[in-house]
Amino acid sequence: MRLLFKEIRHSPILWLLVAVPVVFSAAVLVPEAHTALFVLSVLAIVPLAALLSHATESVAAKTGDAAGGLLNATLGNLTELVIALTALRAGEYTLVKASVAGAIVTNTLFMLGASFLLGGLKYHIQEFNRASARIQAGLLFLATIALLMPSTLGGLEAASAAPVTQELSLSLAVLLIIGYGLGLLFTLGTHREFFSSADHGEAGEAPWPIGLALGTLAGVTVLVALVSEIFVESVQEAAVAFGMTPAFVGFIVVALVGAAAEMASAFSGARKNRLDLSVGIALGSASQIALFVAPVLVLMSYVIGPSPMDLQFWPGAVTMMFLAAVTAMFVTNSGRSAWFVGVLVLMVYMIFAITLYVLPPAVR
Repeated sequence: MRLLFKEIRHSPILWLLVAVPVVFSAAVLVPEAHTALFVLSVLAIVPLAALLSHATESVAAKTGDAAGGLLNATLGNLTELVIALTALRAGEYTLVKASVAGAIVTNTLFMLGASFLLGGLKYHIQEFNRASARIQAGLLFLATIALLMPSTLGGLEAASAAPVTQELSLSLAVLLIIGYGLGLLFTLGTHREFFSSADHGEAGEAPWPIGLALGTLAGVTVLVALVSEIFVESVQEAAVAFGMTPAFVGFIVVALVGAAAEMASAFSGARKNRLDLSVGIALGSASQIALFVAPVLVLMSYVIGPSPMDLQFWPGAVTMMFLAAVTAMFVTNSGRSAWFVGVLVLMVYMIFAITLYVLPPAVR
């Protein structure tokens, strides 16, 4: 614990941890102050993300960047999963699907593109394990094909489309979870030697002991999930005050804040020339949401939801997820990156963000 307190004392960004108890208190005392809760929750998530970044780097130093990236993606996605389960229990299926689609696009484009840009501004050329990136991008592409299929049933009559869509979604959910499990077996088991990190990283600071790192990961993940719930409850009202459309909020704002912890680790890894960690977090998180989180939500809807949820997304969301997967496959094919590659990826993300910002709420 002494190392943790020392890190807090010497890092000004961690001084914002004072916002964590403040936002919890404000949520109890003034629950109707949505704009203030929105701002406080964002301020609270930033230092928690920084702590999660440091803890993840310490774990990655022991396990390697590939496993470290997977661990960070898994813990980071717990935030999205908790948010989605809360919305699922309330029957807010539109919000659930928006958060899933937004998280996939944000992790694939914004996190990956910003990592390439930030790392490229410091290093002329960066290299990463092409095999690992291609597997993650391939898994993501597989998931987008599966998510595309229920949307193709729109030409059926409404009476016959609903049961077919639900049955197809349930079958696809099981298939995607199996595919995700086999992907883990392939990358971390039978062919682990092909996915070792490129040895170009900086030495950096001494890592924390593994016990402290894992304890911090667990504790901070719980706090991020709790703060994120307050954020989601306040963001809709705050969006009206800031002039944001519901489509933009669900697809962009919620996804960016929910992925703040993972982004901190990905950006830090890129600046230290550990691009394998950054690519592993970005693509690993996106593929995990598409192949595991979304299918689990479909299965859980039969248990905690008011009615079963399907995997039928609105056409615009499916198009964006598909194009994000294609972009990821294109830019990671060479195993090398420079700052302008990051700019290109971010430009694709900005096109999506601008479209959603000007989109009328009823057209989705």
